[in-house]
Amino acid sequence: MTLSIAIMYGVAALFTVIGISLLLALVRKRSEAKVYAFRMVGIMALSLGLVLAMSATAMWRWSLAA
Repeated sequence: MTLSIAIMYGVAALFTVIGISLLLALVRKRSEAKVYAFRMVGIMALSLGLVLAMSATAMWRWSLAA
């Protein structure tokens, strides 16, 4: 695994944790604006983390095949 792929996994983990924590913060009572913002940013951060992890995995497999 190259350094760039390891960094991609690290950033993916960071955004996944941020997304999950924002979505879990919705368990407590919030204002409508905070619910909207936490939901929107949380889903986007979680999606970014998952897509980045898939991309890093594809790059890792591609580098092993070459």
